[in-house]
Amino acid sequence: MKQSLQLKLSQQLTLTPQLQQSIKLLQLSTLDLNQEIERFLLENPMLERTEEASHNEATEAPAEAQQAESTESSSSESEPFEGDGLWQEASGGQRRDDDDGDYDPGANIAQIPTLREFLLEQIGLLPLSMRDRAGATLVIDALDEDGYLTQSLEEILELLPPELVEEFEIEIDELKIAHQLVRQLEPCGVGAVDLKDCLALQLAAQPSDEPALPLAQQIVENHLDLLANKDYSKIKKTLKCSDEDLKAAQEVIRRLNPRPGADYGESDTRYIVPDVVVKKQKQGWQVQLNGAAVPKLKVNQLYANILREQRDSSAPLASQLQEAKWLIKNVQQRFETILRVAQAIVERQQKFFEYGEVAMRPLVLRDIAEELDLHESTISRVTTQKYMLTPRGIYEFKYFFGSHVETDTGGECSAIAIKALIKQLVGSEDPKKPLSDSAIADTLAKQGIVVARRTVAKYRESLQIPPVNQRKSL
Repeated sequence: MKQSLQLKLSQQLTLTPQLQQSIKLLQLSTLDLNQEIERFLLENPMLERTEEASHNEATEAPAEAQQAESTESSSSESEPFEGDGLWQEASGGQRRDDDDGDYDPGANIAQIPTLREFLLEQIGLLPLSMRDRAGATLVIDALDEDGYLTQSLEEILELLPPELVEEFEIEIDELKIAHQLVRQLEPCGVGAVDLKDCLALQLAAQPSDEPALPLAQQIVENHLDLLANKDYSKIKKTLKCSDEDLKAAQEVIRRLNPRPGADYGESDTRYIVPDVVVKKQKQGWQVQLNGAAVPKLKVNQLYANILREQRDSSAPLASQLQEAKWLIKNVQQRFETILRVAQAIVERQQKFFEYGEVAMRPLVLRDIAEELDLHESTISRVTTQKYMLTPRGIYEFKYFFGSHVETDTGGECSAIAIKALIKQLVGSEDPKKPLSDSAIADTLAKQGIVVARRTVAKYRESLQIPPVNQRKSL
């Protein structure tokens, strides 16, 4: 093969560091943005917050920040309790340090015990030998966050170090005794191996004078699957009971707790800081940035003046000054883009803010991108993990986008609006004769919205609405 040299021209898009930073900041949530800015503040002495930011954060943030709907259980464990386990002192849980007189109220707040701590505290009050106490602790450590023992006792024994089992002669019978001991502790139902076992433990602790208790125990023991599927006819036929008896037994079972351990332990509450606030004014619905969400940054004038006097562009502070200016500009541009997108969304969804979900208009990212002369990928970044506070609640920007269904008149109906209609129909149906997916589709067709039965089923499942057989009641 003959070797030769060729000259070739080509175009290649190269992202500058400034553009890369702009894209990164745009896709971050407000909380993540604050963490990123804190990192810059620690690393770059040329960057600082304004005094106005400190004042705004102290006054506005608590009012604007809204609590998210979902919380997650914390896996961290607190220190062992002293005294009664809830308060360190009898007087309101307060404890003062007599040595230096300092008092930290945050360190003297009553703590919610974890399930493990609560069970071990009960074990500590029982007159048990060291071996029995150790066996009960092994079982407690194997419980999941709901209080269930998902491992078999044989598996627990196998997980122990062989030398420990041999030295202390730990046997499976000892673990069985420890398991039965744990099942007698509060909350009732803890230590169960499955849902049926958990409910049976709680029913066994019910007052014996409850008339519906025997029937409830039979249902839990032998027909729990039928009750879950709401197959009342088969239950009545099998147990030879009336509608009134079945209703009473069902009410007893409904009062039980299928997750006895879920109420224990500290919760890690997550908060959402809305990026924009939507309010109705005389001229219509208006959008403005949430002042508490916008970082107030500036260049440190002391260091800037020193750099100006040195007039040395190669000094380390020179590059840090440029980085600080880039960050301030990119943060400003980020919120300007968010505001533009939010204004476009609100303008298109005026009827939603007036009438709710049933009036939601079909909207896709391309519509906003074309209106604002931006790329769809930019709109996608802006609408992810960005929230607006409205009189109807807090919504992520993406909530206002979705697919659509054509109506029989040639128009379009948003999938969110259809879901809202399905929710209304199910909410107003006769519990004894709930609507099937086909019946819901027929009702929507009468309103001019033609959707297939399988589409109704898909929307119903996304709303976590059970199928028709599970919605039927006595």
